[in-house]
Amino acid sequence: MIIPRRNKIPGVRIYRPVKINGIENIEFGRNIIIDPFSYIYAKKPMKIGNNVHLASFTFILGADVIEIGDFAGIFQGVKIYSSTDDFKGGGFGNATIDDDYRKTFRAPVIISRFTVIGANSVVLPGVTIGEGASVGACSVVTRNLDPWGIYIGNEKVGERNRNAVLENYKKFLEDSAR
Repeated sequence: MIIPRRNKIPGVRIYRPVKINGIENIEFGRNIIIDPFSYIYAKKPMKIGNNVHLASFTFILGADVIEIGDFAGIFQGVKIYSSTDDFKGGGFGNATIDDDYRKTFRAPVIISRFTVIGANSVVLPGVTIGEGASVGACSVVTRNLDPWGIYIGNEKVGERNRNAVLENYKKFLEDSAR
């Protein structure tokens, strides 16, 4: 079921139940689908580009900047964090404890255009996923990923066909102009 008109965002289909905190911090593109049971927390600026799909059970924690580029596919159960606690040092606690007693790490997350992130993957703070990269299901991404690579976790296992994707994009633009 689509959210009632009073909560409707032009160009965005949001299916119930979805929870968005900090919606005023989000810049939405057009032709976005947010599937049921997703949660978005935008404490800092967040940008969701055009033609983006956030599948069911997507969780996005935006305690720092998050950008999701055009034509990105974020599949079921993906979690994107721009903040995390570090328990190696003297920090302790959780969100109920003042930051003075915690050791948090906050850094922007950039998910470039044409990126695909497989189901149940986790993207950690400070990561940039390059244009056209594909992340396999159940991966934990802890470092930047090069454009057009195919990854399982942080390990590159192949290359996407950049020319084929961009040729398909060109055809999409031509068909959209009609």
